[in-house]
Amino acid sequence: MAEVPKKELNQAAGKRFWTSDMEAIIAITVVLLILGTINVFSSSFIFAEAEFDTPYFFLKRHIFNVFIGLIAFGVCLRFDYHVWRRVILFFVIGTFLALGAVLIFGPVVNGAQRWLPLPIGQFQPAELAKLVSIMIAAAYISSKIKAEQELHYWTIQMAIIGGFAGLTELEPDMGTASIIFGIPLLMLMISGLSRNRILQLLGGAALGAAILIYREPYRLKRLLIAYDPWSDAQDVGYQTVQSLSAIGSGELTGMGLGVGVSKYDYLPEAHTDFAFAIFCQENGFLGAIFVFLLFAAFAVYAARIANRAKDEYGQVLAMGIILLVVGQAIANLFMVGGMMPVVGVPLPFISYGGTSLIVTMAAIGILVNIGKQSDKK
Repeated sequence: MAEVPKKELNQAAGKRFWTSDMEAIIAITVVLLILGTINVFSSSFIFAEAEFDTPYFFLKRHIFNVFIGLIAFGVCLRFDYHVWRRVILFFVIGTFLALGAVLIFGPVVNGAQRWLPLPIGQFQPAELAKLVSIMIAAAYISSKIKAEQELHYWTIQMAIIGGFAGLTELEPDMGTASIIFGIPLLMLMISGLSRNRILQLLGGAALGAAILIYREPYRLKRLLIAYDPWSDAQDVGYQTVQSLSAIGSGELTGMGLGVGVSKYDYLPEAHTDFAFAIFCQENGFLGAIFVFLLFAAFAVYAARIANRAKDEYGQVLAMGIILLVVGQAIANLFMVGGMMPVVGVPLPFISYGGTSLIVTMAAIGILVNIGKQSDKK
């Protein structure tokens, strides 16, 4: 038998499951898209049949949103991520106009104005504001790091982001407003904000959150009931109790796809904010662990891309995208699992939500482009 050259043995030993971190991110995204599409249909067909006389109402819209999301992913993958820094002013102006327009022209749904009606569906400007805020913060932070200057939080950039969050709060939507303002603050802290400024920032954030909570009595009720929802299981704690019941009833392997009973008018928002509870009921503990592992793997590979980025802007922007995708996932899982108050944060890919899905796909396209550009060094 001919002896295999040592060089080829070393190459074979060094092979990985993925050829690159970007390929891993794309593969994980595809798996999450497939799981999300299945879960959107399974969690929504009862409500869709009752309200719209067809069980496929939300599935059709979701598939259309996936298509638009793939286009957004392709566009962001195609263009060098530095392009977004050069056109950020247009995004800022457009986001302010959209957030203002939704407060004027947006229909009131359940006491809130969050969507702009479009001929092909609805658009939620606050979702776009999340990504634009990350771009703004990344541009500011990277410029300071490159110039070896100290980071501040009282800047024009943070004022703009605060304006986005303020308009979103007026809808009202405190959960999304917190994400819009909170992710850039986390980016500042991680990037080297001084200890004194971090303490000041945390104090200010706590005070601001307290004011916003006391402004709306239902928010205080949700906060007080969060860790004992059974004390008011028929009112404020109802969603959390039903969510935990759905998760628990899934046991190890789940009731089976489409068989979950909580979507039969037991669990409100079963296909949106609480879609993961239905997923757990139908796929069990093993299904839930699989989703956890997918988001954990996403975080690991995305962090590798951030670490290898060719410049400070790419590193900070990638970090912000990680916080956007994985941070929202953690918040939703904690909410659905009864470990934090109900705040209305969707689970990326798994929850139904058109604008959220499209923006997330665009953000992942930017992330993969950062990885591609680093390979050109």
